Order: sequence, then structure tokens, then C-alpha cells
Amino acid sequence: MVGSLYDVRNSKLKTLLEEEHAHILYTYEEESAYLQQVLTYIEEGIACGEVVLLVENERNYQMILHTLKSRLTNEQMQQLHYVNSIQFYLSSGSYFPPAIEAHFTKTVQQYVETKRPFRSWAHVEWSTLNGPTQLIEQFERIVDEAVHKLPFSLICAYNSHLIPSELYAMLLQTHPYLLNASDLCKSEQYSAQF
Repeated sequence: MVGSLYDVRNSKLKTLLEEEHAHILYTYEEESAYLQQVLTYIEEGIACGEVVLLVENERNYQMILHTLKSRLTNEQMQQLHYVNSIQFYLSSGSYFPPAIEAHFTKTVQQYVETKRPFRSWAHVEWSTLNGPTQLIEQFERIVDEAVHKLPFSLICAYNSHLIPSELYAMLLQTHPYLLNASDLCKSEQYSAQF
């Protein structure tokens, strides 16, 4: 049964990403489900000819890389661009949204200039974010606008066990789509600010 729910959910996700560029909040409980989802997202992006920008911690990246090397060709692997999540989110020494935005803009500039399609996966680990919820909200609103302007698709992945309730409420307001273990749906609380 779990396999069929996963397949239905990912079919909905694939259809969404084919029809529009989306900013998606993905909450997960189990590491194995997380890794399965990120691998699917990367492989489907590469199959569509997109570059995949992966913002991830080093430990997970090594596991993802190991699996992908057995599934993808060397040429396909060139479409994966890794950014260390700690360096990405703390590029200015602390969690500072304008610095993160500048880092992201610089990273994707080559794809925007050459009109090369890309998608992004950002693993956000609360323990690495030493700032109040309003800073994360500021960043998520910046990213939400960028998804629509550039355009590209982005999944922001958060471990549901580590999200304080205040942060979760804000994330529902800043992401138009929600993905979890059982479904993909629109966020009823989402409000665009651009």
C-alpha cells in the first residue's frame, strides 16, 4: 500500500512540474523516505533535460551520489550541481536572507543567462538556522518570488519532527504546494506577496 501511495503522489508531483514551475514544501518523517523522494526528483529532472541544483548536507549528498552513480551515466551526472547546505545557508557567517539570495543568484546565473532549464532541491535543517522565524519567512518569500520570475521549480525539504509549530504555520503561508508522505496538494494558507 505504501508503494502505491508513493507512486500516486509522485505522479501528481511529476504532472505539476510538467505543467508549471512550483515552490513546494516537502515535510518528511523518515530519512529513507526523504532519500527516496530526493532521488526521484533528481532523476526526473535530469530525464527532462534540466540541471538539478541540490542544496544538501555532506552526509546525505554522499549517499545520494553513491546511488545516482549506479543509475545515471557520467553525462547525466554532469547535470547535478551540488551546494553544501551549511555553506549555502550560512554563507555570511549567520542565517542572513540577502546573503543567501545573493549566493543563490550567483549559483543559477549561468542557467538563467543561457536559458537552460533547472530545478532545485533545498534541504533546510532547522538546527543549522540560528535565526528567528521572520528571517526564514523573509527568505521563503524571496524564493517564492524567484520561482515565478526566473522560472524554475523548487522543493524545500524540512524534517517534520524538527519544525516548531510557529515555523510550520509560516511555511504553509509561503509555499503554494505541500508534499508529504501521503499526498501533494495546494496549501490553503498560501498567500503570495509579490
